[in-house]
Amino acid sequence: MKSIVLPFFLGCVFTLQGFSAENPDHKTANFIKIWGFLKYYHPEVAKGKIDWDDSFLTGLDKIRTLESKSQLNAFYLTWIDKLGPGDKCSNCKIQAPANAKFNLDMGWLRDSTHFDDQLIEKLSYIQKNRNQKENYYISSTQGAGNPDFKNEKIYKDSIFPSTGMRLLTLSRYWNMINYFFPYRYQTDQPWNEVLAEMIPKFQNARDTTAYHLAILELTAKIDDSHAKFSTPYTDKHFGDNWMSFKFKIIDQKAVVTGFYNDSLSSAADIRIGDAFLSFSGKSIEQLLAENARYIGASNPSVKLRDLHHFISHSNTVSMETQFERDGAISKKTIPMHSFKQLNYTWGQDLPKDTIRVLNDNIGYVNMGNLTKDQVPGLISRLKGTRAIIFDVRNYPKGTLYAIANFLNEKRTPFVMATTPDPKHPGTFKNSGSVSAGTKNRDNYKGKVILLCNENSQSHAEFTLMTLQTAPNVTTIGSQTSGADGNVSLITLPGGFKTYMTGLGIYYPDGRETQRIGIVPDIIVRPTIEGIREGRDEVMEKALEVIGKK
Repeated sequence: MKSIVLPFFLGCVFTLQGFSAENPDHKTANFIKIWGFLKYYHPEVAKGKIDWDDSFLTGLDKIRTLESKSQLNAFYLTWIDKLGPGDKCSNCKIQAPANAKFNLDMGWLRDSTHFDDQLIEKLSYIQKNRNQKENYYISSTQGAGNPDFKNEKIYKDSIFPSTGMRLLTLSRYWNMINYFFPYRYQTDQPWNEVLAEMIPKFQNARDTTAYHLAILELTAKIDDSHAKFSTPYTDKHFGDNWMSFKFKIIDQKAVVTGFYNDSLSSAADIRIGDAFLSFSGKSIEQLLAENARYIGASNPSVKLRDLHHFISHSNTVSMETQFERDGAISKKTIPMHSFKQLNYTWGQDLPKDTIRVLNDNIGYVNMGNLTKDQVPGLISRLKGTRAIIFDVRNYPKGTLYAIANFLNEKRTPFVMATTPDPKHPGTFKNSGSVSAGTKNRDNYKGKVILLCNENSQSHAEFTLMTLQTAPNVTTIGSQTSGADGNVSLITLPGGFKTYMTGLGIYYPDGRETQRIGIVPDIIVRPTIEGIREGRDEVMEKALEVIGKK
């Protein structure tokens, strides 16, 4: 009897497997990929005459009713057939040129697990005959060449939209990054895995805050210090009230470095150098673990830098803390304040001086304050100094090339950039090297010192690369932000905005700067002791290096 039942049982299993339903999240992921592929590759979609967002919403509703692989494949084939074949491309190659940096990953087009031979053939045809004319949704910016995401619908009332609209947000962003983020290949989590992880978070977001936190988490997944996102709902989630002081995280301690409001901090007995070990019963390590997924950062230095924003806020009027002062550990309840109560203006406590001559005939330049029209005065004032310290622990104002002309005796290549190719989405063209300096026999002959840290980001990093071409130059400090290259704006449904690094920036020899940052010749980081004593240890090292023969 067993010999009769067993074949029957196996036959039932075979039949059920043949008609098994597609996993709902797999269905959604494949739909998102095909929708984005057609958006940037199909010549008819590229014309912008089809409401492609509406095609997403109606298509998503349709695939939810389809269960089997054959039903889904039939839907996709009909969808593509309605678009038409598009123009043939006689010179389109599937592979990018050998000299092009690229993120191209099209293996999913031939995934026989989900797609049948006919659909694979259709998708491959579109890949081989991709759009070669202007695309309604994407172009390159004039001059720099970073992505310009155009004509995206805003849906300004979509603060907490329908499930379909939430998934449209995910799809729009995921595909923009998939095809046009120059560093997609560097993300800690493979980008396909990001899609699989985030679909249920967008789909099941229970309220506005959960949805906005899902967007924040998604943008942080690209591991880019330019990737910032906030809304009133995310701000409220982390807290409307502020601490009265600033801090820097050193050795898992939040060390007080300054104040938003001196009098409020004094009243709470908060002093420079106080080292907080915990907030609300949680160590710095615990707080980082809880919040890291929301912090858009290229490297750990920026994770710690920006953790400040996430843990220095609260929705309570006070916070229980544990802190260290003079070797003793104590507990303290600190008051929390509205930002209005702090009476603080951003930038009010930044250094005001721009150009100084220090003892021993050493020049100092604050690059965050120096303007282009001040460069001639800088040259006349500092030309005879024995050394110049350029402080780039800030955001410079476009003075890099004029200063390089002063420092260099000849033009010197300092950077190589890659730009996205809208006619071959997923690939990036090598724009060649760019040089700084000019032929100048009367160039500066003294030592050149560059100061940097995690606050040196984007244009600051580009400035450091430029000035590193100077003869007799030394870079001192710590890891920079690792987000070098022009920023591209991304508009999401609801009118929300986020950003990404839009150009690939490399040294002429191909060394990367994204995530790595500008690597100092001499690494110096502030210490808790140095902060307590009011010392600038990076500056001290610069003076020490200048003093050496």
